[in-house]
Amino acid sequence: MQITVTGRHMGVPEALKQYCVEKADRLPRFLDRIQSIEVVLDGKEGMHTAEMIVHAAGAPQPFVAREMNADAFAAVDLLLDKIEGQLRRYKEKHRNRKHPPRGSTELPSV
Repeated sequence: MQITVTGRHMGVPEALKQYCVEKADRLPRFLDRIQSIEVVLDGKEGMHTAEMIVHAAGAPQPFVAREMNADAFAAVDLLLDKIEGQLRRYKEKHRNRKHPPRGSTELPSV
């Protein structure tokens, strides 16, 4: 899995870059087939925008989330919550789609 952290209109301090990599390393817990993660940080007029693009094998399109906050570290934390929710919903939707859930094996009454 490849993790890329870049800055748009700003330089990214090493501490923030390491924080993003550390947080992004947790994402494979939610979906095993993640191929790459891109984190784009943008600072403009005192607001920090964090955007994450997650490419996964088998997914029809990448998972994308964006978050704004006055603190860059808080923006990354809020961003991770959004991406984790997307990955969790995707996995839940696609897991065991060929088999009905247990307990739904009732026969229809005639």
